[in-house]
Parts: sequence; C-alpha cells; structure tokens
Amino acid sequence: MNEFVRKIEATDSPLNPAEFEAELRAVGPERYHDLHPFHKLLHGGKLSKGQVAAWALNRYCYQEAIPRKDAAFMSRTHDRALRREWIHRIHDHDGTLPEEEGGIERWLVLTDCLGLDRDYVTSMKGALPATRFAVEAYVRFVVEQPLVVAAASSLTELFAPSIHRERIAGMLANYGFVNDEVMAYFKRRLSQAPRDATFALEFVKTYATTRELQQACVEAVRFKCNVLWAQLDALHHAYVVGLIPPGAYRPEGM
Repeated sequence: MNEFVRKIEATDSPLNPAEFEAELRAVGPERYHDLHPFHKLLHGGKLSKGQVAAWALNRYCYQEAIPRKDAAFMSRTHDRALRREWIHRIHDHDGTLPEEEGGIERWLVLTDCLGLDRDYVTSMKGALPATRFAVEAYVRFVVEQPLVVAAASSLTELFAPSIHRERIAGMLANYGFVNDEVMAYFKRRLSQAPRDATFALEFVKTYATTRELQQACVEAVRFKCNVLWAQLDALHHAYVVGLIPPGAYRPEGM
C-alpha cells in the first residue's frame, strides 16, 4: 500500500525546471503553424497577390488582438515589476510615439503594399468568421485562465524566429511586390520575440509550482498553436480551396 502511495506521489510531483521547459518546447515541432500547408504555399511563392492580401488582412485581426490580450493580462496582476516588464509587449505593437510607431503600423505598411485600403483593414469587416472567433478565443483564454497559464499561452514566441526568418527569405525571393520595408514587421520581431519569450518562460517555470499547473501550461501552448492553426485552416479553405464565406474579402478573379 505504501509503495502504491509513493508511486502516486511520484507521478504527481512537479517536473524539475529542465524537464518542464523541455515539455513546453516539445510542442513547437509537433504543432506550430510553420508546419501548415498554407504557410508552405505562402513562403514558397505559390500564392497570388490577392491570396497574400487575404492572409495579411486576416492576420491583422490577430495583430490587433495582441495588445488587447496583454492589457487584459496586466489588469489581473498587482505586481508592479511584472506589469513594467509585460507592458513592453503593448509598446511593441501599439508603439510609443513619436519615436516608435509599433508593430501594428508596420503591419499596415504590408497591407498598403498589397493594395488594401487601411480603413477596410482596420474595420476587420472582410475577415473570415473563423479568424475572428479564433482570435477572440485567445483573448478570452488570457482573461479567464490562471495567470501563469495565461502567460504560458504566449510561449509560441519560442518558435517564432524560425518562421519569421523563413517568411522574410521566402517572400523577398518569390514576390516582386515585397521589399525590405514591407517586411519590417517580421525583421523587428526577430529581436522582440526572443526577449519576450525568455521572460515569459522564466515566469512560467517559477510560478507553475504543481504538476497540475505545469500540465495546464503545456496545454496552453498547445491551445495557442491551435489558435494559429485554425486561422490558417480558414484561409486555406477560403482562398486555396475557394469556399469564401459571404461578406469576406474576395480577391479579384476569385
């Protein structure tokens, strides 16, 4: 009987920090959206300008949601040091004028180059329904989950630099309408994402103190990968298969 109890306790005991980090990192090679067929088409130069525009238009919904979910995260903590660190994420996307315009502005440079009207992009009226649902599910997750689990959902940033490098190289090589200025968002994220991921990873490793919380954090990374994957599923269904829902952006010729 005592042996059985010891086995249960061993099973439920927290992973050590290295084991926990390894489980968090293992999610990326299995589930990150760089594996999605739509990204293979995008980075390989296989999409039309209209299809690339559809991707950028829909992705704007995600970009716009990031500072909202980070503001929601900050509103939940009384720790000033944590807020001082986390607010960098909002500044990265919303900017700190006049010096820094921010990632959302850089994203709009991309949609400008693709011939999309800014008011139309920022209204998000042409976005796919699945895009909107997936993005808002992410914001709601951060509002509702334990703080350390909410922080863990941001850890897809651990995997982001590789997809940004692939995207920069692939799009510059394959699309004549893309240049260095247009790819500025992704170039900036090559330094921003690792900084944010390093802090969030240490926060999660420090405060996920039970096996149950650790598992919830791993599931949070999987959830975030699902959010990103669902957006690409919707794009592929609408703009590669050609089943565009009513009211969504429709490129010329589709």
